[in-house]
Amino acid sequence: MDLKDWFASRQKRRDTLVVKQPLTTEEYCALWTSCFQCRELIYTRDLRANNHVCPKCQFHFRIGANQRIEQLLDTDSFVEIDRALTSADPLEFKDTDTYVNRLAEAKRKSGLNEAIICGTGTIDGQKLALAVMEFGHFGGSMGSVVGEKVTRTVELALEEKLPVVIISSSGGARMQEGILSLMQMAKTSSALQELHKQGLLYISILTEPTFGGVTASFAMLGDIIIAEPGARIGFAGQRVIEQTIRQKLPADFQTAEYLMKHGQVDLVVERGKLRDMLAKLLTSHSPNKNQTKHPVENQKTASSRR
Repeated sequence: MDLKDWFASRQKRRDTLVVKQPLTTEEYCALWTSCFQCRELIYTRDLRANNHVCPKCQFHFRIGANQRIEQLLDTDSFVEIDRALTSADPLEFKDTDTYVNRLAEAKRKSGLNEAIICGTGTIDGQKLALAVMEFGHFGGSMGSVVGEKVTRTVELALEEKLPVVIISSSGGARMQEGILSLMQMAKTSSALQELHKQGLLYISILTEPTFGGVTASFAMLGDIIIAEPGARIGFAGQRVIEQTIRQKLPADFQTAEYLMKHGQVDLVVERGKLRDMLAKLLTSHSPNKNQTKHPVENQKTASSRR
């Protein structure tokens, strides 16, 4: 190869060389996640592998309903029910935007028709009825469809004699549906009362955050109430309460640990251990097993709460 060919070959390699561009802000944010509690930068892939729990401070990030189903149930065991149910606009509600437009935007962002996914599945081969709320859809607010889907899930459990697990994550009742939303509190509570009469198990799992009408109804009616570490749980928010009573509340007020200390929650269970705990509870309450002492010594019955 003469000198002219060598320079030509070198120029060709330069022309075909792909220069790697620096990451854009969006690409960088997709690779790393900042912990809300300790501010640690976590490699997003590692965070997913750790069930979206910070490996440094154990802060539990919010996760979607589909992720929870994937984490808790046996592979390919989930069968969804009432997926097509969607909210109407009976009040023709409008604030800065119409309720119809807000619903459409919520569906676009979450990929779901409503703020809850319901169905049946198995944990270690044990069948159960499951309802999982999605905070990413309208703040997990309970409208008429959410209440109806919870009620239908309980009715399915009654028909098939199944235990019920409901995972709550909600800001409360959906104001755009007014009294129709508030009616869901009574409807879901009545369905769970029938479940109690039939002696079927109901496990309520409270996650960050669980507030308002959901807390005031089905979320706190479980035979066993489990909360994730650090989850905020209450009816009104802390600032609203402080402004009303004109007193400063404890820093850990309304956290899962605070509620457990004061007898409102039976267990605080880390996300990575939740599936195993549910499997044990379902096994110990299975009608096919001999009656054994329940592993939760401080368990309160649903009747005592009512």
